[in-house]
Amino acid sequence: MTDVPTIQLNDGNEIPQLGFGVFQVEPRETAGAVAHALQVGYRHIDTAEMYGNERQVGEAVRASGLDRGDVFVTSKLNNGDHRPDDARAAFARTLSELGFDHVDLFLIHWPLPTLYDGDYVSTWKTLEEFKQDGRARSIGVSNFQVDHLERLAAETETVPAVNQIELHPYLQNREVGAYGEEHGIATEAWSPIAQGAVLDDPAITEIAERVDRTPAQVVLRWHIQHGHIVFPKSVTPERIRENFRLFDFELEPDDMEQIDSLDRGEAGRNGPHPDRFAYAG
Repeated sequence: MTDVPTIQLNDGNEIPQLGFGVFQVEPRETAGAVAHALQVGYRHIDTAEMYGNERQVGEAVRASGLDRGDVFVTSKLNNGDHRPDDARAAFARTLSELGFDHVDLFLIHWPLPTLYDGDYVSTWKTLEEFKQDGRARSIGVSNFQVDHLERLAAETETVPAVNQIELHPYLQNREVGAYGEEHGIATEAWSPIAQGAVLDDPAITEIAERVDRTPAQVVLRWHIQHGHIVFPKSVTPERIRENFRLFDFELEPDDMEQIDSLDRGEAGRNGPHPDRFAYAG
């Protein structure tokens, strides 16, 4: 089995650089997909309360026969539960759904600066409680912009271990990534292949043909070489295996530069902008 590199987080914990995502995976398909991913060799699963499939993730981890300590599991706080007491109840639900006594990483899913009177600081302080009592081994954020991160730095004690952001060749989110690198915050990439939009790009397909890999493997390898933590999702067994085969080839510097040049900035964004996203359902 291929050894997946790990990245050391700022709290001393380690996270596998390649994981398996279950965003938009139907609950009825989740346990089977996660089970197959674990068989292939993934040891990092990324879920969220909002995805509605935490229970099935927990079931697959238990059924795998692997030690709980050998599987890194991330979940995220639902947008409707930012107030401290709501966050405490939501986190308890997450642990109950998963059937675990802890998660390896727990994230604020969105900053929601236009909701809750703009107060994501008290939410973050509540996550600090979960880390202090050991029920979350690491804590982090998702979709936080530089000004959101700077506010946490000014008003709280704990630097997020990770920031999970939309990141792919068409939206490289360089300002946020650079802030993370400067302050010891690991960058996780969601939508790493832009929901497939980058796979037909001529620059990607040319590199893929030359190195005898699929376009998805080329893009995921680009993430790996940039130091991003990435967790592609699929329910197709062959695609799950394909996405894992990233560590027996490397992209040349010219290939990396060619993909770097595809950045479209904000025009490349697929998901909502974190400054304006206000869904709390």
